[in-house]
Amino acid sequence: MSSVPVAVVTGSNKGIGLAIVRALCRQFPGDVFLTARDPGRGQEAVAKLQEEGLRVFFHQLDIDDLQSIRALRDFLKEKYGGLNVLVNNAGIAFKVQDTTPFAVQAEVTLKTNFFGTRNVCTELLPLVKPYGRVVNVSSMVSSSALRGCSQQLQQKFRSDSITEEELVQLMNKFVEDTKKGVHSKEGWPNTAYGVSKIGVTVLSRIQARALSEERKGDHILLNACCPGWVRTDMAGPKATKSPEEGAETPVYLALLPSDAAAPHGQFVSDKTVQAW
Repeated sequence: MSSVPVAVVTGSNKGIGLAIVRALCRQFPGDVFLTARDPGRGQEAVAKLQEEGLRVFFHQLDIDDLQSIRALRDFLKEKYGGLNVLVNNAGIAFKVQDTTPFAVQAEVTLKTNFFGTRNVCTELLPLVKPYGRVVNVSSMVSSSALRGCSQQLQQKFRSDSITEEELVQLMNKFVEDTKKGVHSKEGWPNTAYGVSKIGVTVLSRIQARALSEERKGDHILLNACCPGWVRTDMAGPKATKSPEEGAETPVYLALLPSDAAAPHGQFVSDKTVQAW
């Protein structure tokens, strides 16, 4: 079993994920794993980074597939005895002009962005070693979507005592409400991506609280962050930041020094804690 530190970035064959991997290859003192659903695309991205003189490894990961998540978990456990840095970057978004019915968009978006991310956390968080760092890539859209929720929903999502089970119920309710065509009446905003990222931000708050209670002496820091509006396939060419600039905050959180006690359980943008 290797004693080398290890970092994993989900959904990292392109865009912000690839920029995060590139930065970690330069700054993280250990092995960095680029992951992708499609092994071909993943290997291509690895080859590109190797041409830049960087040392990087590949592992297949489809966050929509529990078997794929567990295969990565078993590999990390066996080869490294755990994990030091986890960046949950994988996510999807429908284009604004997409004509896919809203209920379908809601189900597909939440399946990956919320439920997929949650499954990765369920399987990999127990592997995170003392002084580990976990970064869940959310979005400022989660804040604007939160403001678009009813007062009752806002209260629930801002609660310091909401449980993971309650959050899961709310995310499922959103999908069901869109299918029944009553989501607006039930107090939800008109953005599936926004609701999925509310889920990621709130999940991060819940997970951080659990780590503080259950693994107090391990000094693990877990945060959600917004990379900003970044020029990627997802956000389009008009966005204001390059992928490298988008990677800055996630990388900052992934590399918080071992003596840092904060931020933890926060929502961070431009390296600054934001009010939730």
